[in-house]
Amino acid sequence: MMDNKTFIIAGVVIALLIGAVAVFMASGDPDGLESTALVVQGQKELTGATPEDAEIEEDLDGKFSYTSPMPDYSLGEALGSTGGLIAIIVGTFLAFMVVFGIAYGLTAAGKPAK
Repeated sequence: MMDNKTFIIAGVVIALLIGAVAVFMASGDPDGLESTALVVQGQKELTGATPEDAEIEEDLDGKFSYTSPMPDYSLGEALGSTGGLIAIIVGTFLAFMVVFGIAYGLTAAGKPAK
């Protein structure tokens, strides 16, 4: 039987491997919400390819907005694929720490006070 430490390490390694492979398999063509926004704005046909110059027009005057620390799963054009891999590694560890923190908090809340 595998102990908890080995199980967690194996899970993190598998998550990192999947994330690293996913960077190179990702499509450059927008999908989902981005594609729908381009269709609604008339910059893209529903079933056609996305034009190279298509940009989502945002009206943010007086509205809440934010900038992603790692937009499009990268750290900028200068780092290229390396930046994507770093972003995946950092994101995987951040997600792990959030889940670990929640699990620890729930475990601590279930233990009786001494």
